[in-house]
Amino acid sequence: MTSKRRAYLKGCAMTLDTILHIGKSGVTPEITQSVQEALEARELIKLNVLKNCMYDIREIAETLADRTHSEVIQVIGRKIILFREAKENSKYAK
Repeated sequence: MTSKRRAYLKGCAMTLDTILHIGKSGVTPEITQSVQEALEARELIKLNVLKNCMYDIREIAETLADRTHSEVIQVIGRKIILFREAKENSKYAK
């Protein structure tokens, strides 16, 4: 992914609401499934890691990206932005 594409997606993610929260359990199969379904529906999603989660946020982002075949666009603070392009009719095609 090019830096221009990444910057474009970061800009698009600014207006998105957080749709999933990761708690003290970390990355569970249920969280992975929820992220998978959200990526299929939206392509670009924003996650929030709660303060009671003791795992490294970058590690959580990389784990989720590996398991869902997506890309980490940005990790800032406790927010994670993931992207996976849709097979058809991508909203973020560029």
